[in-house]
Amino acid sequence: MAAQAALEGDQQCVKDMVSAFKQRHDYMVEALNDIEGIECLAGDGTFYLFPDFAQAQAKLNCKTDTDLAEKLLEAGVALVPGSAFGTPGHMRISFATSDENLQKAIERLTTALA
Repeated sequence: MAAQAALEGDQQCVKDMVSAFKQRHDYMVEALNDIEGIECLAGDGTFYLFPDFAQAQAKLNCKTDTDLAEKLLEAGVALVPGSAFGTPGHMRISFATSDENLQKAIERLTTALA
């Protein structure tokens, strides 16, 4: 009965979530591209981004993306190294969190990569 209610009931909450995730996606793509050393393409249909951090990695003299992820973790930002997905130099970033958390993450990334 719960599944039926979920499928046949009011879908406004789904529309609201899709809109919120689209807004967060767009904010993150723009904000990441504004940080020197990061290049981010828009994603399609997920709540992850996979920006290229290769320039930032080189700038901070990190040998691997795992080294960079550890350095960024010390700055208060948790990212998953792209090497875990076969794409070294990239980082997987989730934007499935609050706008406030995303803004803090961008501030911390900007500071750490300055």
